[in-house]
Amino acid sequence: MSGKTRGQAFVESLMDGRNVWLQGERVENVGLHPAFEGTLSTIGRLFDMLDHPDHQQKVGYIPEDGGRYAHSSFLLPRDAAQLEQRRHAFAVWAGDTYGAMSRLSDYARSRVTGWYGDREEIGRGVPHFAGKMESYYREARDRDLFMTTALRDPQIDRSKGLEDEHLAEHVLHVVSENEEGLVLRGAKMIATGAPYCHDFLVFPFHKVAEDKPGHAHAMIVPANLPGLHMVCRDSFAAGNDREQPLSARYDEMDAVLIFDDVLVPWERVLIHRDPEAVWRFRCNPTANALAFHQTVVRLQAKLEFVAGLAMAVAEAIGAEGFLHVQEKLGELMVQVETIQALLIASEAGASGSSAGIWTPSLRPLETARLLGTKYYPRALEVLQLIGAGGFIQVPSTLDDLYGPIGGLIGKYYGGASVAAEEKVKLFKLAWDLLGSPFGSRHELYERFYAGDPLRAQAGFYTGADKASWTRPVKELLAGMDSPRSMNLV
Repeated sequence: MSGKTRGQAFVESLMDGRNVWLQGERVENVGLHPAFEGTLSTIGRLFDMLDHPDHQQKVGYIPEDGGRYAHSSFLLPRDAAQLEQRRHAFAVWAGDTYGAMSRLSDYARSRVTGWYGDREEIGRGVPHFAGKMESYYREARDRDLFMTTALRDPQIDRSKGLEDEHLAEHVLHVVSENEEGLVLRGAKMIATGAPYCHDFLVFPFHKVAEDKPGHAHAMIVPANLPGLHMVCRDSFAAGNDREQPLSARYDEMDAVLIFDDVLVPWERVLIHRDPEAVWRFRCNPTANALAFHQTVVRLQAKLEFVAGLAMAVAEAIGAEGFLHVQEKLGELMVQVETIQALLIASEAGASGSSAGIWTPSLRPLETARLLGTKYYPRALEVLQLIGAGGFIQVPSTLDDLYGPIGGLIGKYYGGASVAAEEKVKLFKLAWDLLGSPFGSRHELYERFYAGDPLRAQAGFYTGADKASWTRPVKELLAGMDSPRSMNLV
């Protein structure tokens, strides 16, 4: 790999025999396929920042044991300054991609970093966990490994659980084990970024019952294992970045992972047949806090972009002076300020763990993630209301501006403050976010990527110290005077 940039080395590393399926065919070369080309170009450019003197200190750090710059998602924060350093690194990548790429590996890397930092606590009673976690953390950091999560069970019959033998056969489970590792069968969804990942973090999203140990496993699964198939959804990547600038550059492919008797080596099996230990791993507050921190930084960048786009559209058509438009644009600004405030609150409330790790407060981060499930769809609605029918009042291509009737198009497609070409570009950008398959996927993603928002919000109540909320009410009631008789004169 001598002489190659990190981005080039990353793309070439994907030629490892992996099984990626798209439109009924196996993709022979992920790096050259048009469905992934734009996204991989973006990721490669972000990776190259780590070696660029103008950017490497913004997104990376030099590990204590030396070596080249590593991404700051691998930085185990020991104080507020290092936590801030991690945030700045997330913000650079999120800002560069307008918050449109949720799985740039900094989320999954943050989980790995948290598990590594808390490895002794998580590994209580789990043979070799701490050693495996330390070994993988260092390998992932030093080799720039790209990873994502695959946690959900296939959506077959949601009315049934693992007690149903038919359903249990489809959920990822251990078929057998030997001296080399575990043999697994079943499926996991949804692995965002799967085709260009080196590894998958695989573990149950929900708690596994004690009598179902065959489903209680936590693993880091290499993407090129024999029998592992990545079945991709349809590609939303457009070939023309002038016409669909977001779709062409930032389409994160989603895939279902099918394990057809896949042998996962023991060194990548972190926890095996231990529901309690797997749940402790899944709920580890250090890993959750470090990972959720990244998601909120990205959410802020994404909401800022939508707000800015809505403002630009309003100005282009001369609508920014109307009170009802100003109110809607102000609403989008309130969204951004609220998420930023929660991000600040999480860092202000940060504390050191027993292992000496400085982690942001989870409650503000969880609040921001829940608000995001409502904020983003509402932000798109506001954008739609402001641009209205103008979003479909655009020519089929920018080349029409220079065709036989280009003069007429230039005359009738202009705006209040912009010429026709700039307005058409602006509205095509907005439509890419609103009406394209790429845009629809993002709205769905923001609603559900963090799990069922209904259950999550209900969990705020069920998991709260409710007595502390009701105590002031009860104290007031207890202190109220008895009704006094009225003395009539």
